[in-house]
Amino acid sequence: MNKALYNFIFIALISFVFINCANRGTPQGGPKDIEPPKILKSEPENLSTNFTEQEIRIYFNEYIKIKDLQKQLIISPPMDPKPEITPLGGANKYISIKIIDTLEANTTYALNFGNSIVDNNEENPYPFYRYVFSTGDYIDSLTVKGQVFDALEKQPDDFVSVVLYEVDSTFTDSIIYKKTPKYVTNTLDSLTTFTIENVKAGQYMLIALKDGNQDYKFQQKTDKIGFHKSFINVPTDSIYNIKLFKEDIEFNATRPNLVSNEKIAFGYEGDYKGMNISILSEIPEDFEYTITKDEIADTLYYWYKPKLEVDSLVFNVTKDDFTKDFTLKIRSKEQDSLKINPQTTGNINFNEPYKISASTPFKAFDETKISIIDKDSLAIAFKSTFDSISNIVALDFEKTESNNYKIQMLPNSLTDFYGHSNDTLNFSIRTKAFSDYGNVRVSLKNAKYPIIIQLTDEKGEVKAEQFSNEPKFFDFRYVNPGNYLLRVIFDSNGNKIFDSGNYLKKQQPERVSYYPESIDVRANWDEIREFILLD
Repeated sequence: MNKALYNFIFIALISFVFINCANRGTPQGGPKDIEPPKILKSEPENLSTNFTEQEIRIYFNEYIKIKDLQKQLIISPPMDPKPEITPLGGANKYISIKIIDTLEANTTYALNFGNSIVDNNEENPYPFYRYVFSTGDYIDSLTVKGQVFDALEKQPDDFVSVVLYEVDSTFTDSIIYKKTPKYVTNTLDSLTTFTIENVKAGQYMLIALKDGNQDYKFQQKTDKIGFHKSFINVPTDSIYNIKLFKEDIEFNATRPNLVSNEKIAFGYEGDYKGMNISILSEIPEDFEYTITKDEIADTLYYWYKPKLEVDSLVFNVTKDDFTKDFTLKIRSKEQDSLKINPQTTGNINFNEPYKISASTPFKAFDETKISIIDKDSLAIAFKSTFDSISNIVALDFEKTESNNYKIQMLPNSLTDFYGHSNDTLNFSIRTKAFSDYGNVRVSLKNAKYPIIIQLTDEKGEVKAEQFSNEPKFFDFRYVNPGNYLLRVIFDSNGNKIFDSGNYLKKQQPERVSYYPESIDVRANWDEIREFILLD
């Protein structure tokens, strides 16, 4: 090889190396870490017996951290106070569990971490790690399995606690309000099934709780509850289904307050129906009062006249077994003025009445001073009804498609409790075309009457419902397009409402069944569905 050729080859090689280096750019990292952390050892070892330690350490092969520990960690039986667990907010190669509670003798404890243990970099979880130990000579190994349903809603809540109370000489029905259970598990966030593990043989009460503050004690105002109809005996091969429900709150009246002149708000908890408000103070012969309900809040308004020149008034509130006296200080305030409010604006459905409410209670209503005229200036006949507790006047009339309606109320059409009346009022509404709506026809098989059948949205809000004592076709007409759920309530007492359960009365909620699919209601389309109900 001559010298010129050698130099050419040498220069070409050097240039190639430099070009390759220039194009290399930022080095690419290795493959993404998808491996969960591994446990190297535990001190004391998992499944230890005759446990007497105050601290547990679990060592890993890499740095780990703990996420959502409050939701994920389940300790069964519960410890009070709870153990101190680290790391929280940082990373470490081991988990430390410092036990503060005095442990029961001859008891198997389980700490289930769910998916809370993750590696520090990619947050790959160590799935459903359980550390189990016993203060006795052996590990209890029996299980209780089942599934949680919601009594009314299609999907149950997540993170539902399922617990066992031991039925022994200290057991009473009120234990769920006062003491923590013997064993605890959780449905977590994506499951409705449950397994309570490491249970010892015995008799138990099985309870499900959607526990607002996670103290494993039932609080009627905030928690949902479900219970098995009878005690269960462990060991068992049965699969237990529990319906979770919200109890009707026991009635209680709260201290009244003066809202405006001659208007007093009486707050309450529970069902107001049957609530009686009596004035105990001395009143003049011409004293009058009326009561209305707040549209949203749990409040009844007590309106009275004439104005009383007193420092305070005494009232008595009763309902069933409840009775309580209240003293209310009276001070000068402005009186509410009459304001008429249409409840319906814009479009109105064909099967919907036109509703009017007011800021003060209606006292008199003169139909002869009210007129309804359509877009062709034709007078429309109507019928009126008045609901005194909601303070709503409803005008019901036959409507045609794609029409406009004008409602006129001449002076003194409406008179309120204090003698105030309206000036001339004009309102307008309109209807859509029939083709803008869909219709749904439902036939039921194997239904036990009476029943309530409902169309709801995905959140469970009722959009249409019907009640029946006997078999028939259920026609839902003029339904706005959208996706709906269909549910049937077996109204066993025929009171036309869903009756929830009650733990102390051992009353299960009324049965509810959902059609398995959502119903897509389309404009100008008729849906026909057969709902076969299981026995």
